[in-house]
Amino acid sequence: MLHSERGATYPGLPVLFEDAMKSLSSHKDTEIVVRDRSVRHRNEADDDEQLIRLWLHGKSDSTQEAYERDLTQFLSFVDEALNDADLSDVTLRDLQDWSDELFDRGLAQATIARKLSTVKSLFSFGQKIGYFVFNVGAAIKTPTVADDLAERILDQEAVQRLLEAVDKQRDRVLIRLFYASGGRVSELNALRWRSATPRKSSSGESTGQIMVRGKGDKNRSILLSPPTWNALTRLREAERSSGFGGSEDPVFRSRKGGVLSRQQIWRIVKEAARAAGLSDAVSPHWLRHAHASHSLDEGAPVHLVKETLGHKSLATTSRYTHAKPDDSSSNYLDV
Repeated sequence: MLHSERGATYPGLPVLFEDAMKSLSSHKDTEIVVRDRSVRHRNEADDDEQLIRLWLHGKSDSTQEAYERDLTQFLSFVDEALNDADLSDVTLRDLQDWSDELFDRGLAQATIARKLSTVKSLFSFGQKIGYFVFNVGAAIKTPTVADDLAERILDQEAVQRLLEAVDKQRDRVLIRLFYASGGRVSELNALRWRSATPRKSSSGESTGQIMVRGKGDKNRSILLSPPTWNALTRLREAERSSGFGGSEDPVFRSRKGGVLSRQQIWRIVKEAARAAGLSDAVSPHWLRHAHASHSLDEGAPVHLVKETLGHKSLATTSRYTHAKPDDSSSNYLDV
C-alpha cells in the first residue's frame, strides 16, 4: 500500500502506479512517496483571503472591481448555505445551487454567465497553484449568451441626436470622445490632461491624440479628428479659467475636482439618451460599438479599428462587420 506524506492510504491507485511498483520491486532500498495533492503550497496561498489576492493580482482596476462584486455575492451565498465555511468546503452541488439562485433572480443570461465565469476562474486558479485538490468549478456550465450586438449599435443619426441633447460642455465632450475614440469607461474616466497631446495629422492638419490605459494595463495612442481635438482643447481652456486643466488634473472632472466615477459617467450617458428619445438601455459601451461599426462601414481597415479599440483578437473586431441591423444579403437580391 502506498502512503502519502500525511499518512493517507490510496487503495484504488491506477494501474500506472501498480506497474511502477512492480518495476521497482527489486530495489529494496527505494522508498516511494506519493504526494498528497491536498497539501497546499505554503508559499502560494495559506487561506482564502490570500488565494483571492493572488488571483486578482495583475488584473486591471476595473476587472478587479467586477470580480470582487461577483465574488462578494457568491461568498455571501456560501456563508449562508454552509455556515461560514472555507472555499475548500464548496462542492459541485453548492455551485449548482448558486447557479440556480442566479437564474431564480431573473438575471440576464450574460450577467449569469459572467458571475459563474468569475467563480470558475477562481477555482481553476486555486487548483493550478495547489490550493484545491480538485477544480469543482470545471463541471459548471455557463449559459450560452445570445449575440445581440446588432441591437446595441446606434446609427449615425442617433449618435448625433445624443450629442445634441447635451448642454453641459464637459458631458458633451465626454460623449463625443466615447464615440470618436471608442474608449471604455475605465479608460476615459482615468484620462489626465498630460495624456492629451497635440500633433499633426497625415494631411498636415493640427489635431491631437490621447493616450489611454486599457485592459492588462496596456497603453495605446488614439489619434483624434481635428473637430474632436478642437472640442477637447476648448474644454481645457474652460477648465483653466476655473483653476483646473493642469497636466495632472482629470480631463473629465467632478464638481469636487476628482475624476468622474463610473456611475456618474453612466448617468450622464443615460440622461442624454433619455433626452434624445433613445432606448433606456443605451450605455457608454454602445458608443464603442457604434465607433467600430460606423468606421468599418466608412471603409476603415479592420486591423486599424482593432488597434484603436485595443482588441486582442481580430475576430473580436470582425464581429462588427456582421452586425448590421439595417442591412442583409437579401437587399442584394432582385425578388
